[in-house]
Amino acid sequence: MTSILTNVAAMAALSTLRGIASGMEETQARVSSGLRVGQAADNAAYWSIATTMRSDNMALSAVQDALGLGAAKVDTAYAGMESAIEVVKEIKAKLVAATEDGVDKSKIQEEIDQLKDQLTSIAAAASFSGENWLQSDLSVSTTKSVVASFVRDDKGHVSVKKVDYALTGGNVLFDTSGNNLGILDKQYNVSQKSVTVSVNTDGVSSEHTVAAYSVDELIAQNATFTTNTVGGKTTQLADVAGTFYVKIDDNNWVEAVDVTGTGQEAVHDEGGTYYGIDTAAAPATNIAAPFSVATINIIGISNANLDALISGVDAALTDMTSAAADLGSIGMRIDMQEEFVKKLSESIDSGIGRLVDADMNEESTRLKALQTQQQLGIQALSIANSASENILTLFR
Repeated sequence: MTSILTNVAAMAALSTLRGIASGMEETQARVSSGLRVGQAADNAAYWSIATTMRSDNMALSAVQDALGLGAAKVDTAYAGMESAIEVVKEIKAKLVAATEDGVDKSKIQEEIDQLKDQLTSIAAAASFSGENWLQSDLSVSTTKSVVASFVRDDKGHVSVKKVDYALTGGNVLFDTSGNNLGILDKQYNVSQKSVTVSVNTDGVSSEHTVAAYSVDELIAQNATFTTNTVGGKTTQLADVAGTFYVKIDDNNWVEAVDVTGTGQEAVHDEGGTYYGIDTAAAPATNIAAPFSVATINIIGISNANLDALISGVDAALTDMTSAAADLGSIGMRIDMQEEFVKKLSESIDSGIGRLVDADMNEESTRLKALQTQQQLGIQALSIANSASENILTLFR
């Protein structure tokens, strides 16, 4: 039936055009924004996840900045410690030179004074963003922290993880409290290292505490090392200008004596000569180095005090080396964490994209199809509207 009051065909064509227009609007929005889920109405679950993850990614970006700042602080402290180690090495060399007979100690002291001033300058300059890890008030407990990561656990709780570095007398060069607890301003105890061993004499065992040495200390004295096997047991002997030392474990060597013909247990047999523990070689009494590294003055001191001072400087070097190693390990951890945070941020971006990004190939194809459908719908509406006009010809 054809009616001039109700054009059903036109209404159907118009409804189809409205649907096509709605589809085109949605597709054009995806094409222009690049998002398949741009608002909660598109997909509430995906939109919520993506929004939360974008927030976490912003936090990770802040963590990256904090890691960069922390790395700069650690690198500054490490550079300062490394430079200070080289200066203290020079001071140690000057002190060794001062042990030679006839040397002008006043000239050496002048050089040492310049090196001490350099240590002060290094410690004061090793500051970044107002923080100095090489000099601190050691009368109070101080811990430096570096942001390491931002964590969201499986229950949705968030937290910021940090790497702590406690400032102590073992890693701070100067104690600004005046208590002289820093590596360079404290006087080290340089008593000789000792070890307790059990010695069997005529079948009776007794314990003796004797002086102990490391292989490095013997090498420094130009020791000659020999190895021999007696009764299936291999032992090592070191000869330092006619004084013999025998190895008793992986870390310690002790002074040895010829015990041929005695009842003492032999620990080394060198062609019929037997060596045992020299129980008379007791450790030296506890003494302190006469000066700290920061206050060294070799004018007028005895050879014994000079030897103690060299040992004190060597102990300071040991502490500084350990502190530099700690700083280096923290720096390495920060570098690894920076790389991890970067990869984690990229993974989150990729995950968000999988949830909400539009497939541009698909959307462009859909848009082209909708445009074609729109043109056909317009033609259909035109045909439907022209049907009513054809009725007028019946009245002519």
